[in-house]
Order: sequence, then structure tokens, then C-alpha cells
Amino acid sequence: MDTGFNNTAMTNTRARLGWRAGYLLASFGIYMVDQSSKAWAVRALRFGDDRSIVRGFLDFIYTENRGIAFGQLQESGSFGRWFFVVLAIAAAVAVFYYFLRTPRNDDRVLGACALLLAGIAGNLTDRARIGYVIDFIVVHAGSWHWPTFNVADASISIGALLLAYDLVFEGRKKSGVGHQSAVVSEVGSQDLTNR
Repeated sequence: MDTGFNNTAMTNTRARLGWRAGYLLASFGIYMVDQSSKAWAVRALRFGDDRSIVRGFLDFIYTENRGIAFGQLQESGSFGRWFFVVLAIAAAVAVFYYFLRTPRNDDRVLGACALLLAGIAGNLTDRARIGYVIDFIVVHAGSWHWPTFNVADASISIGALLLAYDLVFEGRKKSGVGHQSAVVSEVGSQDLTNR
């Protein structure tokens, strides 16, 4: 029995799980920041005590989002609430599965999954616990106004952008490398047959 191979495999498995645990810990930290900031918003902003943080750009205004992202489908009622809960659970399971299947050296994808998990869990907690998501961050400039959001929404947006970047741009690089190596091997094999 080759104990050297077994020890190496066990060490690699521990390192892989250790890094993933680190990403999950960071994800939990973002989740806690989201929940803490929402608790603060309820106490400090709920009764119309809006706050201007950067005049003409950033305000804190308490809102309750009963719909999906950016306030869409607000009139969905109790059915909508539990539909969104089930949808969020399915999304979290899918992201977690992808997180576990991602190679250890792909930090951008692991980080993106951790951000997505934190955001999904943050908004899922609100929806399951109180029936709506608490939003309070308002970014605007002149007449332009971004929909009110929270830390979980920001985490989901950044995670989704990182994942989209990886799927689009890194996928092209990988397919380009695969295409180049196929061309090189084909040219090399033709070169050998021509000799």
C-alpha cells in the first residue's frame, strides 16, 4: 500500500476544504453585516428618519420590498412570498453545489459563489422571517436614481458580475487555449507525416 500517495491525497483534500471553509466564513461575515445593517435601518430609519450620507449621491431611506430584485412583482401576496423563498433556497443550493465543484485554484469563482451565497441567504432570511426584504441604500445623481438596495443585493450583484466575467471572458480564453493546442498538435502531426 502506498502511504505517500494516501497522505498527499489527504493533505490536498484538507487544503481544498480549508480554503472553502475560509470562503464560507467570509460569506457568513457578509451575511452578518447585511443582517446587522438591516436591523440598524429598522431602528434608525423606519419612521421617516432618512439620512443623507453624501449629499446628492448617497442616502439611507427605509423601504420594504415585497417583490423581487429592485421592487419588481410587489403585488404577489402570500403566494409570492413563499414562491420567492423556495426560489431562493433552490438558487442557494445550486450556487453551493457549483461552489463545491469549482477547482481550488479558481479564486474568482469561489469568491463569486461566496458573495452570492451571502446575499441570497440575507434576503432569504428577511423574506422567510418577516415576509419582505428591507432595503435602505439609495444611490442617485441628478435625475438618475438607482433602485433602493441593501448589503445582500450588493453582494449578489458583485458575485453575479464576477461569475459572468468568468463565464464569458475566461471561457473564451480557455476555448482559445484549447483551440490553439488542437491546432498545434494537428500541425505537429502533419509535420511528422510529411517527413
